[in-house]
Amino acid sequence: MDTQTIIDVIGGAALAIIGWLARELWGAVKELRKDLHALEVNTVPRAEFVENIRHIEDICRQIFDKIDTLRSER
Repeated sequence: MDTQTIIDVIGGAALAIIGWLARELWGAVKELRKDLHALEVNTVPRAEFVENIRHIEDICRQIFDKIDTLRSER
């Protein structure tokens, strides 16, 4: 084998490995984008979340107020 053939074989192998890595990274990025989109779709806006928590707090206060009035009536 002459020097040029050895360089061509090593260069071809290196390019094949780089191509495989690039394809794997591209697939991983596509998968991450899909996962991120799924998370974005399933999230609740902060204002809506705070409003729902306040509603739950109000319900809990009403329940505890009723319990307190029932205890005080005894």
